[in-house]
Amino acid sequence: MSEKSMTDIIALCKRRGFIFQSSEIYGGLQGLYDYGPLGVELKNNLKAAWWRAIVYDRDDVEGLDSTVLTHKLTLRHSGHEATFADPLVDCRECKSRWRADHVKGKCEKCGSTDLTEPRPFNMMFKTTIGPIVDEESYAYLRPETAQGIFTNFKNVVDSTSRKLPFGIAQIGKAFRNEITPRNFIFRVREFEQMECEFFVEPGTDLEWHERWVKERINWWKAQGLTEENLECYSQKADELAHYSKACVDILYRFPHGLEELEGIADRTDFDLGSHSKNPDELKLAATVNPNIDSTAQLTIRDTKTETTVVPFCIEPSAGVDRGVLAVLTEAFTKEKLENGNERIVLKLKPHLSPIKVAVIPLAKNNPAIVEKALLIKKELQSLGLGRVLFENSGNVGKSYRRHDEVGTPICVTVDFETIEKEPASVTVRDRDSMTQERIEVKDLADYVRKYYSSQG
Repeated sequence: MSEKSMTDIIALCKRRGFIFQSSEIYGGLQGLYDYGPLGVELKNNLKAAWWRAIVYDRDDVEGLDSTVLTHKLTLRHSGHEATFADPLVDCRECKSRWRADHVKGKCEKCGSTDLTEPRPFNMMFKTTIGPIVDEESYAYLRPETAQGIFTNFKNVVDSTSRKLPFGIAQIGKAFRNEITPRNFIFRVREFEQMECEFFVEPGTDLEWHERWVKERINWWKAQGLTEENLECYSQKADELAHYSKACVDILYRFPHGLEELEGIADRTDFDLGSHSKNPDELKLAATVNPNIDSTAQLTIRDTKTETTVVPFCIEPSAGVDRGVLAVLTEAFTKEKLENGNERIVLKLKPHLSPIKVAVIPLAKNNPAIVEKALLIKKELQSLGLGRVLFENSGNVGKSYRRHDEVGTPICVTVDFETIEKEPASVTVRDRDSMTQERIEVKDLADYVRKYYSSQG
């Protein structure tokens, strides 16, 4: 896809209320975006689809919602305080700052090659806890959701009596002080993650890792991403994080290029071992630092051997915002119509569409038509499928084009025939084919319900 495609997507997001620059009236904040009326619906639908697949459709995963504010010792023993850094360079000419691995030897702003030597820059946001400001009264805004899962491992095991293998899933905000946020919502400073930490018996981890890679690729395809725009990249040994035994990145062909959408890592027993009291007693496979601060050893009983073990962990980790950008990119379509005109249509999967049904009165100044349309909207909303919109614009053609642009799968038009003829019927228009058919009002709710159930 061309760079122009990103321009088109950004323009659509602003025009139709998907995504806005944060604090735009004050000049905006780089790397921060707000989700508008339709964007929040799309984002919530994507998160709901993930939660359904990871938690509800499985019998081996529990959910969690841990705090954004994170204890400093959590991120000290996880290694983030010491290692969560990007290489930073300064341009001596224009004084701008860049990630060293992004600039390729010259400043992206002025083109100068007079750059400083790379130096580490810790990306975590620090904040004060309590009324007294001192060197010890601080915490961090979490840079990932994973650590809250690891520190709650014992709580979940004790309260659910889970046995291996099982997982803990979480969706939540994370914060990284990116040196150079870029490419719209792809790389930002405040974002959401969808992460599952799946705990397995040591020795079974590579098999589980392979299974999770396949499952996650299939899930993204179910969200509408096509096979030709997805690739898997297995990280080489010298590219792996120090705690990782294997990692596969699911890459997507974004408008700006092929980049990571989700990573599936085999984290071994590093995390639970790092957060355990006296980890040297646990015969870990991973190398971890001493820990005298923790009050628990994060182990679980192996029912086969009747011994306690520190499980290995498989981590599928996806960015919500990157997911939103991917499904928008895939769905964004320009079509030439038979009359020579062009339409923009978002061919979103129906379960992701921000608006499930638009109900449009043909004449906005006709009380009988408007009243009937409101009754139909109320009935369809009660189906619990998502947002049903009453759109009283008075121009059906423009309403159709507007709902094509925002991805509404079904438009229902209430007209004079609806109120004057028996049995009462409405026009139902399909987004992708633009075909229209008359459906009796008494059958409409069942029609819509069946449409969405057939879409998976």
